[in-house]
Formats: sequence, structure tokens, C-alpha cells
Amino acid sequence: MTRNRVLTAIAVAILLALAAPPTVSAAEGPVVTAPGSFQSELGCPADWSPDCLLSQLEDPDGDGLYTFVTTAIPAGQYEVKVAHGLSWAENYGAGGARDGANIPFTVTADGDRTTFSYDLATHVLTVSAGTASPDLRSARAQWLRRDVIALDVPATATTYRLYHAPRGGLVATAGGVTGGDWLPLTLDPAGLPPDLARQYPQLTGYEALRVPATALKDLLTGQLAVAAYDAEGRLADATGVQLAGVLDDVYAGAAHQTLGPVWRHGTPSLALWAPTATRVELVLGDRRLAMTRDRDGVWHARGERGWRDAPYAFAVTVYVPALDQVVTNVVTDPYSLGLTTDSARSVLVDLDDPALTPAGWDHLRKPPLAQPEDSTIYELQVRDFSITDATVPAAHRGTYLAFTDRDSAGMRQLRDLARAGLNTVHLLPTNDIASIEERRDAQQVPQCDLRAFGPAAEEQQACVEPVRDTDGFNWGYDPLHYTTPEGSYSTNPDGPTRTREFRQMVGALNGTGLRVVLDVVYNHTPAAGQDPNSVLDRIVPGYYQRLSATGAVENSTCCANTATEHRMMGKLVVDSVVTWAREYKVDGFRFDLMGHQPKANILAVRAALDRLTVAHDGVDGRRIYLYGEGWNFGEVANDARFVQATQANMAGTGVGTFSDRLRDAVRGGGPFDEDPRIQGFGTGLYTDPNGDPVNGTPDEQRARLLLYQDQIKVGLAGNLRGYRFVDRTGTLVSGSQVDYNGQPAGYAADPSETITYVDAHDNETLFDISQYKLPRDTPMADRVRMNTVALATTAFCQGPVFWHAGTDLLRSKSLDRNSFNSGDWFNRIDWTGQESTWGSGLPPRADNEAKWDYMRPLLSDPALAPRQPDILTAHRQAMDLLAIRNSSPLFRLGSAAAIQQRLSFPTGGPSQAPGVIVMALDDHRGTDLDPRWEGIVVVFNASAEATTQTVPALAGAHYRLHPVQAGGADPVVRTSSYDAGTGTFSVPARSVAVFVTR
Repeated sequence: MTRNRVLTAIAVAILLALAAPPTVSAAEGPVVTAPGSFQSELGCPADWSPDCLLSQLEDPDGDGLYTFVTTAIPAGQYEVKVAHGLSWAENYGAGGARDGANIPFTVTADGDRTTFSYDLATHVLTVSAGTASPDLRSARAQWLRRDVIALDVPATATTYRLYHAPRGGLVATAGGVTGGDWLPLTLDPAGLPPDLARQYPQLTGYEALRVPATALKDLLTGQLAVAAYDAEGRLADATGVQLAGVLDDVYAGAAHQTLGPVWRHGTPSLALWAPTATRVELVLGDRRLAMTRDRDGVWHARGERGWRDAPYAFAVTVYVPALDQVVTNVVTDPYSLGLTTDSARSVLVDLDDPALTPAGWDHLRKPPLAQPEDSTIYELQVRDFSITDATVPAAHRGTYLAFTDRDSAGMRQLRDLARAGLNTVHLLPTNDIASIEERRDAQQVPQCDLRAFGPAAEEQQACVEPVRDTDGFNWGYDPLHYTTPEGSYSTNPDGPTRTREFRQMVGALNGTGLRVVLDVVYNHTPAAGQDPNSVLDRIVPGYYQRLSATGAVENSTCCANTATEHRMMGKLVVDSVVTWAREYKVDGFRFDLMGHQPKANILAVRAALDRLTVAHDGVDGRRIYLYGEGWNFGEVANDARFVQATQANMAGTGVGTFSDRLRDAVRGGGPFDEDPRIQGFGTGLYTDPNGDPVNGTPDEQRARLLLYQDQIKVGLAGNLRGYRFVDRTGTLVSGSQVDYNGQPAGYAADPSETITYVDAHDNETLFDISQYKLPRDTPMADRVRMNTVALATTAFCQGPVFWHAGTDLLRSKSLDRNSFNSGDWFNRIDWTGQESTWGSGLPPRADNEAKWDYMRPLLSDPALAPRQPDILTAHRQAMDLLAIRNSSPLFRLGSAAAIQQRLSFPTGGPSQAPGVIVMALDDHRGTDLDPRWEGIVVVFNASAEATTQTVPALAGAHYRLHPVQAGGADPVVRTSSYDAGTGTFSVPARSVAVFVTR
């Protein structure tokens, strides 16, 4: 993927099928599968399954020609079609016709090679079956350790050979393989050894070919192929070889070495792991200096004092299977700590250089956080924060230094939120990004007056479109170098300035009382192969990327997936995180698509951080919080290759995962609904219907609302799998027994393991999605109140709270569902609340056109545009929520046992009021946690009518409205009351009231 072909986000259809959260389709092309009557033979659950990736066609070189080759289809007659996006919504049949006829094909003999070829431009699928010469560019053999190669061998094979050629040139014909030497391989009748079968579950059914003891390192630097011959000596099969397993085995010692630049006594040294390279040179200016290789495949160079801040690269001479030749790649350092502009060269930065140390850095005081459950997190993008803020000096706008401008509107806003109880800023990716031009004077801007067009016009997005890939905006989920700050956010991207300015940002935020979480993206690279934006794959081809069974790069994350299950890629993750923690003193990490990484790797990160101490490293690593997207999809789904870092699997680890359960229950539906008007608890389902047939009959709405209320209760209780309460049917259930789209609603073992949210950078903002779902005639004042109700379900949950930046200001992206590359116009924030970003025109066509007809009447309706008083009211009410959460430890109990003992929902069961949830927190039991209050009752009334909720067990207690609300921003909620004689709480419509008693 080039700089102008950017990551869009995550595979929509995969996430939809698995109830996963927001992200989007890939710029490289759709996910293409070949559903047909043969899929069960491949191991799919059923034939005609468009969502089964075992028949995925791949386009690794991005030329629009997708292929899939298999020998697993038995002799017989079959039919097939092409599907996009893992569903039947877009499919092509005979002649490339959309929704066309099935395509018949015949396999004449078991073991025949069947090739599916699909042209994206014409949508024509061609199927050929026969015994054509094998393609050695395919790599279906996998060398797992020095003595074992795994291969799904043909039934007719009797003898096997490992061919090798130092500079490539092996050729497979019907007569055999020529062009190199070979070693005999022996079929092990016992199959894969048990330890390898456990390590590689995706290879179940493969045979084991034993490799004779030989000079392995000489073989691993050239072309390899495995050939199988039948009893008559005829070639039965031949294929290339995947090397990751054997590289991990032979060069295991490299995992204990320090890679990248290291400074000792003012002198640098460099180390690069490149075990398949035959030569590596350090490129320093116009000089090339030979590096020396050690037994672990690591190449070393020792430098001189004068090299400080010098640009450098590596010239790696290596065999590239895709080219079938030895090439010399000039590549930046994957362990770069500094870079020149636009990542042209690495820079020998000494992070201990006093010039890079801001005043007070060595004694930086961290905002306290007693436990992860105390976290209140604000998700923010560096450029969004200040690029349109006129109160920021022009040179600082969109940069790290904007956070040091204490009197800017944005920093005043963050200070206000921090005083109310916000304690953490989560920054979207800030490591080196492939898709952003770092030279400010080269960044393009839309060539029109965007404010001149109407609120529902097409012109704004049309004007943004030509510069989307050349402007200064992108979310940044396309990491080029993992451990260097992004240059476009620096006032000088050339060299070490970005390091100092990043540290200044961290110090400024910490000084405001805010901890800093980095969004890290280790699950993919922006490109693979010989692409200029491919760093890792040009150093050790085929190792760092996750490969399919045929050797193609997997791209289920919308870019070239990394193989963090491989030893050295896993090491890179750990080393990178530790560097950010120690050298930049960040307070937490959010892992993008964490479910694509092994649980073991995330736990290795946790263990490495836990070893950091203030005395030795300047930080207390045990205080660093980890969380991520634990979605379960793609080639790794359901632990297909390893135990994943998914929602359920991370229970008991203390690592948090985003919970889509409460999010979907509050908003209604899911992130990828064709009709966006599906309502939820916080958008009027049943109690204030919008009249759209998609919501079903009143009885269906009521049933769904009560299920949503159970899901929300589980979320309020920390999304614990073991939390027990009375559900909508009157049954005592645990969180894991509440249904969420066929999955358990509760999955966590500890409240720290769930991130509770209702909106994030992905998908529509909370305000925008509510505009779709609330009845069209809902007054703006009530829309503001429903925004507060939705945020309250997160503010009063027992786990960490997560808010998208600006959600307290009714932030809108003009209904853009995927603003990753929509530019500053659709992503801007006005921290003063004077301007609503609602009605900024129809959002970009590529990701939104299918819903433009829903959008036009909403965006053009002046009654749906909030004014400054509406925005400021929403903000003040949100501030009250934070202050209330921060006022009592009962909202942050910190353990499953304490939550079970002290938190209850006293008005559950079949007679509960639709649209109303009553939550009680009790400080009478156990240790006194709150010196002020013995009990708290929260009444969430999302309905359009006032409610009275009686809790007989509380009769006689002296509850009153929480002082924050009694003197707060909302005059309506101040009318709430409590009748001690009956234990009855009265709360107005569309309100969340908090009552306390001493």
C-alpha cells in the first residue's frame, strides 16, 4: 500500500458477522470468497457459505486479480459464485453478472489442482481444474523446526525431496524440479509431533516430513521447494516453503538480544535481525559500512560519537521468493527511534540526550490512579485537538505542542473535564504513520469554501475527495515505524525534534491531571513484499507477516497482517511498548485489533511492563493500564492458530477489552445495520417509537428493550460473567447467561477487564446515531437529555469509562460513519461550543453514499441543528456525570466480589418498567468505603414519561438528590424526589437521577 493508498480501518463484513465493533473496508479491495457446493470439503461448516474464509481469494500484489488454489476438492461436479464482504449482499455469477447464475465446474480426479481466478474489474470468475505444473511461488509447505516440514501431501506421493538454490531459479515441470540441489525427506507415519500439532492447530491433518541433519543456515538464505513424487517417479506436487517456524527454532537466541540503536558512553551501536540475508551494510550518508553477523542471525555495527543524530539505513541482501531472485533492499530500521522527514531514513537519536529532555522531565509527577476501574478516558486525535482552534498559535495547531498552550480553548476544556473527574486522554496512533505527508507546506487543502454550501449538500465531500490522500489528516492506523513519534504532529519532522515535543505533550497533559494512553497498532503493516512502505518484509521476507496456507499475506485487518505469534514479531511488540513506557512515560496502551494477537504476547507485554520501576526506569510499570479491541474474526478466529487476546480469553488477566454489549443496547441495533433507525434503550425504543417498521411490533420492541436492559445491567456491573441478578423473566441469572447475539453478554472476571463506551472514533458519533434513531419531532432539548442518559450508562458503570472526544459537546461528523480519511472538515471540534459541526454536508461518498437518502432530510432540517446553548447544556450535564462518579468509591468497587455484595437492581423481573433501570449501591455491608454516604440509588429513565419507582426495602431511609445534581446544570433533574414512607423515587422523563443517603 503506497502513501496515497491508505488503511481505511477494519473488515466491515467480518465484524458484522461476529457482532464486532466499528471499523471499515480496505482501500486495497474487498474481501472476496468463492462460496459453492464444494466448501464443506474444505472444512467450512456448510456449502454456499460466503463468510467462510477457507475459500477466500487473495490479491497479494494489489493488481485486481484474485486467486485461490486448492487440491482438497474431490472428483465431482460442483457450482460456485463470487461474494464480496463475506455476505450475499454483493455477489457475481456466470459472465460476471451481479446476482448471476451459478458457475459449474468439474474436478476429474482426487488431488487435482483447482484454481479459482477472479478479475475485480470485470467480475468474471474462471475455474480451472487439472494437473498443470505447480507454481513454486505458492508456499504450501511449512518448515516448523529444524527437523520437521509440514505438508498436506498428495495421496499418490511416495517419496519427497527438499530442493534448494542459493540465488533462486528452481523450476517445476511435469517431469520434476530442476535448477538446484536436493535433500531427501522422510514421511513420518506418526504425523506431526504432538507439541507442533498444539503449536500449529491450523495444520491439523498435515503430514510431517523429516529433514536430515544438515547445514540449515546455508539452506535458509536461498530458494526452497518441497517436491513429492509418486511410485513411478512422476511429480505429484511441488511447492515453496514457509520459514517462520524454523527461523524461530534455529535463531531462538535472537529474542534475548537488544535490537536497534543503543548508546553507551556516548557511542552508538546498531543491531538488526536478518537471518536470511547474505550481507547487510549500514548506509550512513553516502558510505556503506559492512556489518557482522552472529550465530543468532543478528547483524552488528559499532559506531562513533560523531554519529549522533545521523541519518542511516540498512542495505540488506536477501532472497525474495516473490521475485525469485536475490536483491539488495535499502530499508529503514524497524527499531527506529528517530526519522527524517517522511521516514526516508532512520536517525541515530540518543533518547538520553539532554537536548531532548524538557524541563522537569526527569521528575515528572504522574496523576494518581489507584486502580484501572478509576479510569475515565477521553479518546482524542492529536490533529483534531487543535487544527481548527484559533486560540492556539498557528505554528502549534495540529501538533504535540498544542497541548502545552495552557490558555487555548482545547486545554481549558481538558482542564475543566479533569476538574470534574476525567483522568485519562487516549491518543489515536501517534507513532510514525505511512499515510500522512509530514511536510506542512506540502499538505494539500480543499480548494473551495466549505462553509458556503448547504447542510445536506454534496459539494463539501466532493471538494474534500481530491485531497483526502495528500492532506494532513488520517486517523493513523497504518503504522510505518512502531517506536518513533509521528512527524506530521511535530513542528519539525526532520530528526529528533519530534521526540522532545512528544515528551512536552505528555508532561503538559500530566500537569493538567491527565494520564496519557497511546493507541498502538501492531496487528498489521501498511504494506508487505517489496512495496516502499514495507519495512519488515523487505528485511526478512515472509517472516513478519502472517501467511495463508498457500503463502499469501493475510489481510483480514485490511492491511498486511503481522504474525505476532512468531518469536521476533512478538519481541518487537514487547520492545516497542517498553520503549514508549520508559522513554516517553506514557500511562497506558490501547491495542488495535488485539484479538489478532496471541494472548501470550499481550501477557508478555504485561510482564515486561511490570518489571519497570521508578528507581531503575523512571516509571512504575505496574501502574500502566492495558486494553484493546478483543474482536474475534479473520484467519485467527476461534483460536484457529493460537489462543487469541479476545474478549472472553482475556478474562482473569486484568487487561481490558471494549464491550460492544452495552454500546449496542444503549444505541440500538449494531454498527452496520442497513437501516440506521433501529432504536435502543437510549434512543427511544418502545417508549418513544420513531415509527420505522424496522423496529417491529410494539410487543417485539418491548421484548427487545427488556433484553437490552438486562445487557445494560450486566454492563453497569462491570460486564462480569459471574454477576448474578434477576433478569427480565424473573429468573436469577449470571452475566454469562444473558444473551448478546448468541454470545454471553457478561464475559469478564474483573471489572477492570471491560471498557464501557457508547461511541468512539469508529462509526457515527453518539449525537449522530441518535439523530437517526430518535423520532424526527423530538425537540433539541430532549435530544440533549438523551445524550446525557446514554453517557450516564458509561459514567456509572463499574469498569473504566470511555468517551469519544467531544461527545459531551454533541460532537457531530455530519453522520460520517468512517471519518478515518475525511479530512479536517468532517472531523473538526469547536471546544467553545459556538459552532455545531452538524450539517457540514453529506459525508464522503465512498463509505456513506448508501445512506445518503436517510441523511438528506435530517441534515437539512434546521430543527436538528444544535445551537450554542444546547451544546453548552450537554457539556455541563456531562461534567455533572463525571463529578458524581468521582464523588464516591461505590461507583468503582474494584472487584467482582464487592460488586456482587454491594450493587443490585431492585426493580428487575417481568414487571419492570420499560425504559427504566434502577441501580442501588450499598455501603452498609463490609468495610465502610464511602465516609459520606451509606447508599446510592441511580434511576435511569430513558422513557419519554416521568417515572415512579418503588423499592420497599429502602422505605424509611432518607434519600435526597445528589448534591452535584441538586446544585447542578440540569433544572429538570432537580425536580426528582423521594418518598421515604414508601421508598418511592420519582424521576422526570429522559433523566438520570442519583440519590444518596447518609
